[in-house]
Amino acid sequence: MGLRKFKPVTPGTRFRVGASFTEITATKPEKSLVVSSKKSGGRNNTGKMTMRYMGGGHKKSYRLIDFKREKFDIPATVATVEYDPNRTARIALLHYADGEKRYIIAPEGLQVGQTVVSGETATPEVGNTLKLANIPLGSIVHNVEIHPGRGAQLARSAGAYAQLAARDGKYATLKMPSGETRLILTACLATIGAVSNSDHANEVLGKAGRKRWLGRRPRTRPVAMNPVDHPMGGGEGRSSGGQPRSRNGMYAKGFKTRSLKKYSNRFIIEKRKK
Repeated sequence: MGLRKFKPVTPGTRFRVGASFTEITATKPEKSLVVSSKKSGGRNNTGKMTMRYMGGGHKKSYRLIDFKREKFDIPATVATVEYDPNRTARIALLHYADGEKRYIIAPEGLQVGQTVVSGETATPEVGNTLKLANIPLGSIVHNVEIHPGRGAQLARSAGAYAQLAARDGKYATLKMPSGETRLILTACLATIGAVSNSDHANEVLGKAGRKRWLGRRPRTRPVAMNPVDHPMGGGEGRSSGGQPRSRNGMYAKGFKTRSLKKYSNRFIIEKRKK
């Protein structure tokens, strides 16, 4: 997994830095694990635009990912490592011993032919899924559950990982990718290793058209709008727009939006770094 710099043969490739895709072993997805994906263009069921700057984009199918890993004590062989247009990480196709096939988020270092397993008997090796109660302290994990049985919700994007710092009673202390330290139930599952494609953060699109391929339309600066459209609009010439804020007037810098009564506040030991 690396990066590829392009020769500046066109203006779009002059500054482009893309993925090398050397880890990809298959170009066509498993048919039984693919469903159609319909674009909304940012519109709701009545046709009203509820999200701005969305639309277009290349046609893509959705790959069904197994975030639960509930096939306990059944070994699976890694058949392929594939590109997924719906996420930043790579995905891996598993062939289970009972004949079932499933996609998982591919961790860094997962190789084709490797055997992975989940459950109480699994060893803490890359790609294996265990309860936080059975993972050695200091281990790097990803695909962490928040509620037992609900499926992985934390540390799923490219290069992300959490570190198991401590255990006390029925809670484990995890240091999250954001820098936040929080408590998670030890009955929750987590997968050993960091998520693949860690170089994703260093990619450079190179041209506006590649942004459009991803389904993102041009974003209008609020200070370029009129007062009727945005609180920072209007003014003579290049006026700065005053305090940065959202379209509905909520401050964008230094203004806390998290509820003081949020139920999960009690599980946060140390807040994320500013």
